[in-house]
Formats: sequence, C-alpha cells, structure tokens
Amino acid sequence: MSDSTNFSFPHRTPVFTALIVILCFASFAWLAKKVYTPHASAVQAVEGVRTPDDRRKLLAEHRTKEQAEAASYAWLDQKAGVVRLPIDRAIELTIRDHAKK
Repeated sequence: MSDSTNFSFPHRTPVFTALIVILCFASFAWLAKKVYTPHASAVQAVEGVRTPDDRRKLLAEHRTKEQAEAASYAWLDQKAGVVRLPIDRAIELTIRDHAKK
C-alpha cells in the first residue's frame, strides 16, 4: 500500500503562514498608529489662534481688570443715576435697606 513516509505535506507551511499573519498584523498596527496618532510637532501656528500661555495671560489681565472695577466707584449711567459700587459697600447698603423694611 502507500508508505507513510511519502506524505507530501511540507512542514514549513504552518510556520510560514503564522509568520505572514504576524507580519500582516504588525503592518496593520503600524499603519493604524501612523494614521490615528496626532502629530503635535507638525502643527503650525495659525494666525488668530492663541496658545495656552496667551490665554492664561489674557485671563489674568481680565481678572485683574474685573477686581479693580469691583473695588471702585464709577458712574455707569449718570443720567439714569446708575453707579458702580464696591461689593462690600453694596452689601452694607442692601442690608441697611432691608433692615428698614
């Protein structure tokens, strides 16, 4: 009959197939990483767009201006009699007005 030693199945085929599958998976992983990873070093400065440091500086300036306005007197509308008071003084006047009622 047939001799079992003449079996023509090459023994390297499973190893070669596994190597090809691993290589394909590695190629796909590399391509996915390349496509989906943001490239911060490639970002160009765009006119009108502020950096985080610029935004922090503007916020600090804005807060300083608001604190100065909150602690000072000023006319907002002199004809209508609307003034800006410091917060502490406004609280005192409000408490005094409510105490009278």
